[in-house]
Amino acid sequence: MEKRISLRKKTDFQRVYRKNKAFYNRDFTILIKGNSNDNPRFGFSISKKVGKANERNALKRKLREIIRLNYYNINNVDIIIIPKSHTKNFTYDKLKKSLGHVLSKAFNKKMIFYVK
Repeated sequence: MEKRISLRKKTDFQRVYRKNKAFYNRDFTILIKGNSNDNPRFGFSISKKVGKANERNALKRKLREIIRLNYYNINNVDIIIIPKSHTKNFTYDKLKKSLGHVLSKAFNKKMIFYVK
């Protein structure tokens, strides 16, 4: 995933945690906050409850790839993706479907939208 679409600094994460709009499904929680950049930025917050480091990293790699392939049409927002612990066993396709579902909830509430 490109550096320009990653939330990297602690202050960026704190800003999204403080003032956000949250959307849920049984697999993910996403926190969304508008930003002043020209592109969306994504961050992942994966708890130790998910598993050992190799399991968390594998989950993070799958999520990064899903975002990398699909972020181009999203407006300028900061999004933190928080997976639940049972998602570590999900296949790529199941992760993609579930993440798409929770993002569609945000889309329906007009928090994110597609730009051309």
